[in-house]
Amino acid sequence: MGSIFGITRRSTECIGKAATVDECLQPGRALIAAGYCVYGSSTQLVLSFQGGDVNVFTLDPSIGEFILSAPSLRIPEPSQRIYSVNEGNIASFPPFIQSYCAEVKTGAKPYSLRYTGSMVADVHRTLLYGGIFMYPATSSTPGGKLRLLYECAPMAMLLENAGGMAVTGLDDVGRILELIPASPHSRSPIILGSKRDVNRVLELKDGCK
Repeated sequence: MGSIFGITRRSTECIGKAATVDECLQPGRALIAAGYCVYGSSTQLVLSFQGGDVNVFTLDPSIGEFILSAPSLRIPEPSQRIYSVNEGNIASFPPFIQSYCAEVKTGAKPYSLRYTGSMVADVHRTLLYGGIFMYPATSSTPGGKLRLLYECAPMAMLLENAGGMAVTGLDDVGRILELIPASPHSRSPIILGSKRDVNRVLELKDGCK
């Protein structure tokens, strides 16, 4: 379980005026900060500013403070061979996602499947150990299921700042951070993780055209 957030600036012409929904509809590249809290055996805050490092802070309950526990976090390279996707939906995934799943299971060095159903938990593991997390488009949800504004974009910023990649898997806009939400609850497919794995998915996508 966890909580995701992203912060953008108000435009100068909006200062002093009542906030509107349209002000929030900015692309992910406009984020000035992004992060999440993950709750489990410990409570951790993962935070990054635009173009900056990704830092992990762990709550110390004895003093009620978050302590910097993993400064300047980077996705390991080479990363661990882990893929994270809900394979219960594999029959409705795009062909290139199906091909990737088949490849990582049957290759000379098979990947381990790790999927919790919680984006925060799965992305947190991906940041720490590498690999790939995917919530792709399906035949029933061609526009994706996760929310762009407050799930996909903040996580994409964190992954990029940690040396990874975050893409849509769509033809019109590739990079998650370039998408502009049409509404506060606009959705998007997302594929994020180490450059090794995301680039391999994109190679398979190009081969399916």
